[in-house]
Parts: sequence; structure tokens; C-alpha cells
Amino acid sequence: MSKKEITNQANPNGDLANEAQGFWEANSKKIVIGLAFFILAAGGYLGYKYLVVLPNETKAQEEIFKAEANFRKDSISLALNGNATTPGFLKVISKYGDTKTGNLARLYAGECYLQLGDYKKAIQYLESFESNGAKQIEAKVQGLLGDAYSESKQNDKAISFYKNAGSLFPEDENISSEYLFRAGLLLEINGKTKEAIELYKEIKEKYPRTEKGMNADKYLARLGELN
Repeated sequence: MSKKEITNQANPNGDLANEAQGFWEANSKKIVIGLAFFILAAGGYLGYKYLVVLPNETKAQEEIFKAEANFRKDSISLALNGNATTPGFLKVISKYGDTKTGNLARLYAGECYLQLGDYKKAIQYLESFESNGAKQIEAKVQGLLGDAYSESKQNDKAISFYKNAGSLFPEDENISSEYLFRAGLLLEINGKTKEAIELYKEIKEKYPRTEKGMNADKYLARLGELN
């Protein structure tokens, strides 16, 4: 038996130590570079977050404040476009579109265009808004898209959005019943009486205490379906 074999028997961990040392010598450069990249990436992310994202979010909130005030006062065009001294939603989107406030400005812009009768742009901005899983907000957006498509005489698309809006957040009974009713009304207009009846019955059953629920019998009677 060789001296090396005797040594390895006396120290069974020797080979493992040698292999580990060999691995480190062969790969240390790659490992160090990988760690450095990770550290730089983490540092870059934190720097971007605290030096860019958060300050931009603060600036966006400051600029959207007056636009929201004009929107609440029904100064829709001013809220959307702003003027020389007051930024509008479009400017907030242009400057801070990657912030949460910039995203919110898209929702406002879509609603502004809807009220101004520019349904194509309303659809564009509403579809670019991200609700991030907030079902109550998404229900409103789907309903606004239903309005935009309805006003554009695209009834099939409007019905689809209204149905989605009426089913996303049933806890809000007034909103849900309202959008289901709008879907039912468009189904009537499209001659799809059976589907309209089904929706009116759903409103009556699920939301009896809402305005649309209490008037459901009237809609059903109009279609000859009142028991």
C-alpha cells in the first residue's frame, strides 16, 4: 500500500478536503464574480428604489392632487389635460407612468375620455390600467369598459364586460346588480331575450334589496316572464 493510500486511510476526510480545495481553486473566480453581481444587483435595486422610484412616487402624488381636485369639480378637460400651471392626468402618465400614481392616472384618464365622448381613447387607457388583483377596483374598470364599448355600439363586447363587472365583487351589491342590469338591457336590445331573463332573475335572487333587484319583476314582466 502506498504512502498516499495509508495517509488517506488515516484521514478519510482528506480527499473531501482536497476536492473542496480543488473546486474552490477552479471556481473561485466565478463564485466571486457571481457574488459581486448579486451584491451589485441588490445594491442597484435598493438604490433605484430609494433614489428613483420613491422620489418619483412622491412627485407624482403631488402632481396628481390638483388633477383629482379638478376631476371632482367636473372640470374634466382641465383634469385630463391640465394647463400651464396645473398638471393633468396625461402629464402625470407621461412623466411618472411607471409609478403606482401613474397607473392610477390611467384609470382617471380613461374615465375622463369616457365622459368627453372619446371612447377609443377611453378604452385604450382603461385597458392599460393594472388593478393588481383588487377585485372591487377591477369591477369598476370592467364596468367603465362596458360603458365605453356600449357607447361605441359594440354591444357584444359591452355585454361581456358588464357581466364580468357584475360578477367580480358581489359584496358590492349595488354595483354588481347595476352592471348585470346593463348587460341584461343590451341583451334585450340584441334580441337575446332568454339570456336577458336569466340575468334579471339572477338580480332578483341575489340582490333583492337593491334598486335593480326590487324592480326586477318589472323587467321580467316586460319580457312576459313574471310569475
